Amino acid sequence: MNPRDSLLAVVVAVLWGLNFVAIDIGLHAGGQNFPPLLFVAMRFVLVVVPWIFFVRKPDVSWKAIIGVGLFMSAGQFGLLYLAMALGMPAGLASLVLQAQVLLTVLLAAVFLGERPSRRQLAGVGLGVAGLALVAVGRSAVAPLLPLVIVLAAAVSWAAGNVIARKAKAASGLGLVVWSGAVVPFPLAALSVLVDGPGTVWQSLADLQVPTILSALYTAVFASLVGYGIWNRLLASHPSSAVVPFTLLVPVVGMSAAWLVLAEVPSPTELAGGLLLLGGVATAVLTGAGGRRQRRGSGPLPDLGAGLGEGEADDDGRLAALDVPRAGAREADVR
Repeated sequence: MNPRDSLLAVVVAVLWGLNFVAIDIGLHAGGQNFPPLLFVAMRFVLVVVPWIFFVRKPDVSWKAIIGVGLFMSAGQFGLLYLAMALGMPAGLASLVLQAQVLLTVLLAAVFLGERPSRRQLAGVGLGVAGLALVAVGRSAVAPLLPLVIVLAAAVSWAAGNVIARKAKAASGLGLVVWSGAVVPFPLAALSVLVDGPGTVWQSLADLQVPTILSALYTAVFASLVGYGIWNRLLASHPSSAVVPFTLLVPVVGMSAAWLVLAEVPSPTELAGGLLLLGGVATAVLTGAGGRRQRRGSGPLPDLGAGLGEGEADDDGRLAALDVPRAGAREADVR
């Protein structure tokens, strides 16, 4: 890539890395704990409105749209926000969520018949070892439940990737916006059931400015702006040149969490995180030949980021996966 596009890719990684700190600030603004599921619903309202009135519905089935909305958006972010509300550090969350890359490789093999290369399998092995080391480090200082929930979020994201991979939407932006419409009502209703109508109403009535700014950042900058740039880059360059920049996301996320939230990972967590990133890098940096599917059509899904994912056709251009290719994937966080 030319220097300008490389700089844009770095900007996207920074936007996505800061996304986790923004979520943490919004969840705990004013010393209060904002209901996490309600917070996700707010975020997706901003992703969908008013864009759904101007963005054409993607040329895929409603089943695919609902599936992407439920797994890639509602499942991923509902679980991520819940884990962070329960105490999962923002920096560590940005790292552990990258397990979705490895999980996508495995799920694509099971449900799409896409056989991973030996290098990708080696990356999965390294990643699993890294996650185990992170779990050991967390168990020494905090309950493991938030970590397990983030891993569940990564599984949900990976499932959404596979659904989007199979759908092959021509408009990434359309898929993000229209699938995002699946999120607000179910998660808001679930928040009412889990947190109680009184808590939900009181939280909305006492909405803190940091929470509002956090929701705006995650929806506008992390999703619409971030994925708008990202998918334009994927449409202009081989994914092998663009995707590795997402390895910067947890680096930015952990650094920002250290500077803003004073989060310092333990040596064991840091070692496990480096091993996990090594596994992701091994899977992501596979050469074109290794990425090609040996049985079916097209390559295995590539790395997404804090909140989305893309894949390349045999000519190296974006085929269709996670979020907005031309505009925004709500995400999403990512």
